[in-house]
Amino acid sequence: MQHLKESKKSKTKPKVTLKQAFKTIIWPRRNLVFIGLILIIIRSLSGFVLPLQSKVLLDEVVPNKDFNQLYTLILIVIGAILIQAITSFLLTKVLSIQAQYLISELRAQVQKKVLSLPISFFDNTKSGALVSRIMSDVEGVRNLIGTGLVQLIGGSFTAILTLVILLKMNVWMTVFTFVPLSIFGLIALKSFKYIRPIFRARGKINAEVKGRLTETLGGIRVIKAFNAEEQETKIFEKGVENIFQNVKKSMTATALMTSSSTFLIGLATTGVMGIGGYFMIQGTLTFGDFIQFTFLLAFMVAPIVQMSNIGSQLTEALAGLDRTEELMNMPAEEDDENRTIELNNTKGEIVFKDVSFAYEEEKEVLHNISFKVPSGSVTALVGSSGSGKSTIAGLSATFLNPKSGKITIDNHDMSKVKLSSFRKHLGVVLQDEFLFEGTIRENILFPRPNATEKELLNAVKVAYVNEFTDRFEDGLDTLIGERGIKLSGGQRQRLAIARAILADPKIIILDEATSNLDTESEALIQKSLSELVKDRTTIVIAHRLSTIKKADQILVIEAGKIVERGTHEQLIEAKGRYYDLYTYQSKI
Repeated sequence: MQHLKESKKSKTKPKVTLKQAFKTIIWPRRNLVFIGLILIIIRSLSGFVLPLQSKVLLDEVVPNKDFNQLYTLILIVIGAILIQAITSFLLTKVLSIQAQYLISELRAQVQKKVLSLPISFFDNTKSGALVSRIMSDVEGVRNLIGTGLVQLIGGSFTAILTLVILLKMNVWMTVFTFVPLSIFGLIALKSFKYIRPIFRARGKINAEVKGRLTETLGGIRVIKAFNAEEQETKIFEKGVENIFQNVKKSMTATALMTSSSTFLIGLATTGVMGIGGYFMIQGTLTFGDFIQFTFLLAFMVAPIVQMSNIGSQLTEALAGLDRTEELMNMPAEEDDENRTIELNNTKGEIVFKDVSFAYEEEKEVLHNISFKVPSGSVTALVGSSGSGKSTIAGLSATFLNPKSGKITIDNHDMSKVKLSSFRKHLGVVLQDEFLFEGTIRENILFPRPNATEKELLNAVKVAYVNEFTDRFEDGLDTLIGERGIKLSGGQRQRLAIARAILADPKIIILDEATSNLDTESEALIQKSLSELVKDRTTIVIAHRLSTIKKADQILVIEAGKIVERGTHEQLIEAKGRYYDLYTYQSKI
């Protein structure tokens, strides 16, 4: 489906108008909407049968005691009711179901867009908030393509047609009722303008509260370990209080409309009683005319009251679309017009040339870094925490973009390479590797769902995953729980390495890949890693320096700069910073 609007960079928040929504959401489905309009007009016209026939009943059938005409009248009314029932059912089938389909389609589109955004976006946005925006913000669309908008148009048709009939019946009674209804319409329009920003703010508050709640449930062990339940409860209570205050504002505005409608409609009804009674006493209005007028008045009032409710729903829908469009207008990683180079048979040589990087303005974490990672070689990054090792790894994986300088892959400027074509050659194993809820098999097959059983078992064997799965009753089909909580740290790490082995990438980035392992697991993993990195360009971040003795080059990073480089033997012989780190770890 097309974007709600063409993406554009703007500092102002997007505001979706009903005209835009009509153009991008309703018009492409105009055939269904047209059918819906026809159905609602038929339903509205059939609704006129009862009030019109009531005059016939009171002024003709009863006085004349005409049973044949009575039976005919009953059949006509039953037929009209049946038509109303059938058209109501068809409206649900045609529009309501289509609206739900549109919601699912929009959710898929927004989720796809979110996944295309750069890593920096996710670093600054709570995952729970994104879930709320993907799942909740688009729900109001059902009021645009569903029965909401059609009822708004159909209600307008009914109200106008009724007004014409009422004017023909009695001008004074009609005018007296139309004035208070017009005042109510003006109050409703003012209220909608007030309510829309409230609905928009509610979506934001809901997303924040859900985001925090998601974090709370995900970190339940930390919360219980630090006895912080009360603290989290207070934070959540504050969030739901903000939601309450927002809802209170919208309910106050809605209550104003409801109270206004009650008073003004009551005023109109009283006027009808008074004026109608006057004309009936004078003999210029029959009892049947009065009943018919009263019935028809309800037909005019009901759509107007209904339209106020639908207007509130449409306001909420447009507020949700505002937030959805805000996401859809964000530039995706692949939107960069400079990225035109397609990598095919890459060798995997990575070169940093005077690369600097800052997460915040004027706070550089890397300063003019230059080094080369030859194809098929292993480069290890060591240094104290916060020195910039993970930032270098993030730049190498294209998760980050340099502030200045250049990174090349096989002599191609990385900033001009299509990210998808680079990342299909990339494998990453992180310190806190993410595993999906499901089975061990599903997690290993994640990068290549269509891999053969032979390829899967080879990855399992090389990463020594079978060392623990053979003890499980369900083997590779064992469920591991959310984020692999049912596995030990070493088991999760081996599973992640098996996943990387199965992906068969040309470039490997290992970020503290052995940090969570016990001595026995580490020995097994070192063997599997030696297989994983064979003939692959590898960048390793390691705190355990004993694991990188065989690296082709070791870069010692301190305060965002390379202070030493060389092989393990060369750096030990130099007796500099690496020597200090290594000898210190050896004593522990």
